[in-house]
Amino acid sequence: MSAFEIEGGHRLHGEIQAQGAKNEALQILCATLLTKDKVVVRNLPNILDVNNLISLMEDLGVKVEKLEKGSFSFEASDVDMDYLNTEDFFKKSASLRGSVMLVGPMVARFGKAIIPKPGGDKIGRRRLDTHFEGIHKLGASFQYNADMQRYDIQAKGLKGCYMLLDEASVTGTANIVMAAVLAEGRTTIYNAACEPYLQQLCTMLNNMGAKISGIGSNLLTIDGVKELHGCEHTILPDMIEVGSFIGLAAMTGSEITIKNTGYDHLGIIPQIFKRLGIKIERQGDDIYIPPQDSYTIESFIDGSIMTIADAPWPGLTPDLLSVILVVAAKAKGSVLIHQKMFESRLFFVDKLIDMGAQIILCDPHRATVIGLGENFKLRPARMSSPDIRAGIALLIAALCADGTSVIENINQIDRGYEDIDGRLRSLGARIKRIE
Repeated sequence: MSAFEIEGGHRLHGEIQAQGAKNEALQILCATLLTKDKVVVRNLPNILDVNNLISLMEDLGVKVEKLEKGSFSFEASDVDMDYLNTEDFFKKSASLRGSVMLVGPMVARFGKAIIPKPGGDKIGRRRLDTHFEGIHKLGASFQYNADMQRYDIQAKGLKGCYMLLDEASVTGTANIVMAAVLAEGRTTIYNAACEPYLQQLCTMLNNMGAKISGIGSNLLTIDGVKELHGCEHTILPDMIEVGSFIGLAAMTGSEITIKNTGYDHLGIIPQIFKRLGIKIERQGDDIYIPPQDSYTIESFIDGSIMTIADAPWPGLTPDLLSVILVVAAKAKGSVLIHQKMFESRLFFVDKLIDMGAQIILCDPHRATVIGLGENFKLRPARMSSPDIRAGIALLIAALCADGTSVIENINQIDRGYEDIDGRLRSLGARIKRIE
């Protein structure tokens, strides 16, 4: 297993560009199964989760061609549905949570799907009820084999209907939308997720011939069509990576310009970092972070302690709370971090506490961070990355620490961040990959 060895305590300087959005990429790749025509996707990030899904699709019979760096064409004209019954498919799809979004396209186009209980980050329960209940309402039948931990889905023909989702699940909404575009009649989805990832998916599907209205809202109307055709699509910059780089610059007191951020799609993210006292300057589509010796957390107007919580879009994405938590440890002031969605996502704070951060884990969902300002130095540590987002947060902490730290299990970081060590070295970070 590989690890990162990081010599912290050094300021960084330069320009860095955010990769294509991981969460959008996984949805877009699955959507290419909805047509037999060629689909070209640009700005795909070169990360483990995306590469593993591309490999899985190639095994399904999808013709994949690399056009240039970050650009691929996909042609699902001869999909081998028998591959779904193989041990190889079971093993590969079980290790990749994004594989669950193959269900909607496969059921819509081929009338069946088989999917094992998917893996992914160990951040608590991540139920699939929203995915399956929505597709079931369209006319699919589900059977779960508890011994094999596998779902078998069948559909003789999907028909549109009205549905009110029990939660605004991003991947759940994506799966249902991909099933509904080829269903007979009209589908109305209320309490739909409306994150930029979903907006991008719906825009791409419309470019393929789908009829989706209400994009960007929580009420989607889909008039089913008989078939879709090919298109070209460019993935947005990754908002999570943009936020990670903002936090990295602030915590290390560095001067960094983040290029091509897709600023208009970042929503509340810049505002949240400003509440932590971080200076952010928009320069066209770039973000400039000037060097800061210190930053002070705001309080609410009535003087009460600042609370930062995740929420469905246009609220704050839960994927950034790990980064915000570690950045707050270096600030002046206190903040309550409330992670509502996953009950295990904050458990990595014990590693930050070992490094000297003043954090009280109130319960599985809430942590109070007491920032000690610029005079406080994090101690170096040896630690292991439990998931993608905690991994990047620990990496930021290590770059700020006074000494050499080691982060193990970095394949978790590689799942979501392209060549992160190489790109950070270009800014002057002292980080190397070791076996």
